[in-house]
Amino acid sequence: MSGMIEVRYFAGARAAAGTPAERVAAASVDDLTSVLTARHGERLAVVLKAASFLVDGLACHDRQAVLPVGATVDVLPPFAGG
Repeated sequence: MSGMIEVRYFAGARAAAGTPAERVAAASVDDLTSVLTARHGERLAVVLKAASFLVDGLACHDRQAVLPVGATVDVLPPFAGG
């Protein structure tokens, strides 16, 4: 079962998605990447493959874990420098 979640994009992910944020229905991060790729195309798919994801502010290492309904997912592409 998938629920609505808020997706926030940062840096290159924002540019590839063409929006700073949106609401989508997704059950897991893997499901989310499929939904977002279908919606925004290959440019965002490339970014998502290398991105890190925060779910309600916590790093998500299990892309198959169930996303809580109403969660906020931050999409963080790799950043240069440091």
